[in-house]
Amino acid sequence: MRRDLDKTIWLYTMLIMGAGLIALYSATYQNPRVPHKIFFDQLIGAGLGLSLMFYLGRISYRKFYDVAYVFYGINIFLLCLVLWGGREALGAQRWLQIGAISFQPSELTKLSLILMLGRYFSNRRPAVTFTFLSRTQKIIRDLIFPLILTGVTMSLVFKQPDLGTAILLFGIFMIMLFATDFEYKYFFMFFGLLICCVPFVWHLLHPYQKDRLLVFLNPNIDPLGVGYTIIQSKIAMGSGQLWGKGWLAGTQSQLNFLPERHTDFIFSVIGEEWGFIGTLFIVYCFFMLINCALDIANQVNDPFGKLVTVGIVGILALQAVINIGMVMGLFPVVGITLPFVSYGRSSFLIFTIMMGFLLNLSKKRTVF
Repeated sequence: MRRDLDKTIWLYTMLIMGAGLIALYSATYQNPRVPHKIFFDQLIGAGLGLSLMFYLGRISYRKFYDVAYVFYGINIFLLCLVLWGGREALGAQRWLQIGAISFQPSELTKLSLILMLGRYFSNRRPAVTFTFLSRTQKIIRDLIFPLILTGVTMSLVFKQPDLGTAILLFGIFMIMLFATDFEYKYFFMFFGLLICCVPFVWHLLHPYQKDRLLVFLNPNIDPLGVGYTIIQSKIAMGSGQLWGKGWLAGTQSQLNFLPERHTDFIFSVIGEEWGFIGTLFIVYCFFMLINCALDIANQVNDPFGKLVTVGIVGILALQAVINIGMVMGLFPVVGITLPFVSYGRSSFLIFTIMMGFLLNLSKKRTVF
């Protein structure tokens, strides 16, 4: 069974990577705004990522436990460094430039938050009494304090601004909190309180973020402006029909009607060129990878390993679902990439590290 899990992780990770490279080649083939060399950057990143998966699958996953808090602290420092002197592009300040290397600390935040919460929640001890004071302490310890730690990273990422990643970070917190033994009644009370606070968040958004939400409700209110990308994306997805137009034969992508087709909207390229069958293949690969990770979470008895696996499942599922829903017009455009498919070296390597963690966990079901 363990060997089958290993093979499943390798197989579907490589299938998604391969499909992403084919789509990225097409997305940059005749793109005047994006150099074709980024395909080769991604190809090198894929080779490095697979090597990283192989290595991490063979070291003890408990080493992640040892560095969890240190990694979280370093990540906070890097996020502050981005706001102080990061590189700006497309109106956002999200990149750190070190020589010829550019990376996004916000991508590291996904992994550092999962590891930090995994260690924090796995070290909790159940309350021995159930007085009002003990329940209050439990809520502070199990909800308020980890929420503050999550909120620090969320606020730094949101400040860049990066609303999509901030939403993902909060999603990680909620999923991992739900996976602990935190009482469900308090969880749903907290969730209900958050829903009540949603209208007040509107005033914290940047103007372009408000425009994206309004365009989600009605893309035709600004068809040549903010609504242009999502309209072109839906045209590309629909024009692919069942079998697609063929590789390098998409009209919306090859004739440069579809912006950001190498990153956030690469799934639209797949839909146009490979049709419903192609998109269904990608969804199936993600489903099998997530299902395999859930099997690992069910088998492992170590609380840290289980919680981190749940966090990895959560971020992988959230990011895939939101990106696919976004390009189809089912969700607002929030700038979230498709794991292993969209161009982005930082995101690519972070997700391969997560897959390496899963490979390691698939070999060890418990800790003695």
